[in-house]
Amino acid sequence: MIDESTRTQIEAAAFRRLLAHLDSRKDVQNIDLMSLAGFCRNCLSKWYAAAAEERGQSLSQDEAREIVYGMPYAQWKAEHQI
Repeated sequence: MIDESTRTQIEAAAFRRLLAHLDSRKDVQNIDLMSLAGFCRNCLSKWYAAAAEERGQSLSQDEAREIVYGMPYAQWKAEHQI
């Protein structure tokens, strides 16, 4: 059995790795992710903001998107969205 603290650390590490992987694959568009996996970077940012809110933390959608995209969303769209 894994204790709760270790489990949380492992999940956080896996999430950071997912974000790094998505960051390395800017060629993969959100529509592609939605079609194949049923979620996209925007979904992740919404889930992130919701998890923060559930824990009493104020995090705007724009702030959550910047965490997931690694830059302001408008900048990501301008540079990488086809």
